[in-house]
Amino acid sequence: MKTLNILVAMTGLLTTTAFAATVNFDDVKAGEAPSGWTATKTGKGEPKWTVEKDGSAPSQPNVVKQSGEATYPICLKNDTNLKDGFVEVKFKAVSGKEDQAGGVIWRAKDADNYYVARANALEDNICIYHTIAGKRTEKKRVRLKVASNQWHSLRVDFQGNHFQVSFNGKQALDWQDETFKDAGQVGLWTKADSVTLFDDFSYGNK
Repeated sequence: MKTLNILVAMTGLLTTTAFAATVNFDDVKAGEAPSGWTATKTGKGEPKWTVEKDGSAPSQPNVVKQSGEATYPICLKNDTNLKDGFVEVKFKAVSGKEDQAGGVIWRAKDADNYYVARANALEDNICIYHTIAGKRTEKKRVRLKVASNQWHSLRVDFQGNHFQVSFNGKQALDWQDETFKDAGQVGLWTKADSVTLFDDFSYGNK
């Protein structure tokens, strides 16, 4: 019996506990940047990340809104450090003449080095990129209808060098890459003059 107890204890120590969390921004005061996040950018410009009340929010009452203009406005969740797992968000592309994009970031080292998958309502496509030293490089894309002013879900499952992107619950892209192998932060992403709303940001490990 003692031997069995020891084996069970060792197994527990060697097994990583699975977890998942969802942030719906409803406990943050409207008009302020989301607490516990780094609201910043890749490149130049002035992003504006704020928590706002929105009657269409999937989980009432608040969303996070990006309404500034920058090369790539990003918002990183401070207390995250995931190597393998998933990141998912609900988003609505509201407006933008140059772009109407919403995306998720994973394995971010900082504001200039990360993976990103995004959907674009002006182009009707889903793309996956890596950003190295502030330079974004497209790796794969698929044409899909991304309606503006409608809520959609975007998810990435990442395990080792294998990444799967899902849009509205259906697999959209499958890709392999070795650029960023270590754990990093997860977060949100837009581009240029995109005015985009985000809600129900979820992440976890596997």
